[in-house]
Amino acid sequence: MMKGTSSFGKRRNKTHMLCRRCGSKAYHLQKSTCGKCGYTAKRKREHNWNVKAKRRNTTGTGRIRHLKIVYHTFRHGFCEGTTPKPKRAAVAASSSS
Repeated sequence: MMKGTSSFGKRRNKTHMLCRRCGSKAYHLQKSTCGKCGYTAKRKREHNWNVKAKRRNTTGTGRIRHLKIVYHTFRHGFCEGTTPKPKRAAVAASSSS
């Protein structure tokens, strides 16, 4: 059997499928690990030699659903459970004087 054209026709079983964590087609079925994010391991796969991959996947490349709220509350000093001052009353008091 050759290693070229005739061998390629015999490839019919899949080694990789979609990863549940990162969505890429890098989840190895027999090893049961993802080649891109390292899924099944708790920590995300990340290397210092792979700077571009880090840039694609860091904080700020997605929606930042929770952090968006945290940033906002930080700007206002993490005040919770207080009612804001009525804006109309403040404007009316300043215009009358």
